[in-house]
Amino acid sequence: MLSEEEKEELKAELVQLEDEITTLRQVLSAKERHLVEIKQKLGMNLMNELKQNFSKSWHDMQTTTAYKKTHETLSHAGQKATAAFSNVGTAISKKFGDMRNSPTFKSFEERVETTVTSLKTKVGGTNPNGGSFEEVLSSTAHASAQSLAGGSWRTKEEELQC
Repeated sequence: MLSEEEKEELKAELVQLEDEITTLRQVLSAKERHLVEIKQKLGMNLMNELKQNFSKSWHDMQTTTAYKKTHETLSHAGQKATAAFSNVGTAISKKFGDMRNSPTFKSFEERVETTVTSLKTKVGGTNPNGGSFEEVLSSTAHASAQSLAGGSWRTKEEELQC
């Protein structure tokens, strides 16, 4: 238990500390305003400070042992991955080359060529080479224009009924 005299002393000390804290806050606020004024006069702004802080932090991080070890490990892993992908690409190319030279693929290729030639002949009419895409497109457009000129417009309902 505190005596009345001790309570009064502590209350007085409490008031004094609160006054000192208020005074210190006012002094700090004045110093911060002065700091801002000086920075403005020097052309320093928040963005420049952030850039400087970031650059310093990045540099500090890059000089750590953990960063260096991680960088080395990832670099080594990247080199191995590159080599592995290169080997896989080479193997796939070789397999495709082998497959293309196989009798089955050659037979399939011949069938496709025969079908394409046949389609070209049918689309191109009497032209033995079949007709180019442009020729087919042009003749189709011409035929379409002639049928439109002949008045063969249909409504959507008529088309659906056909």
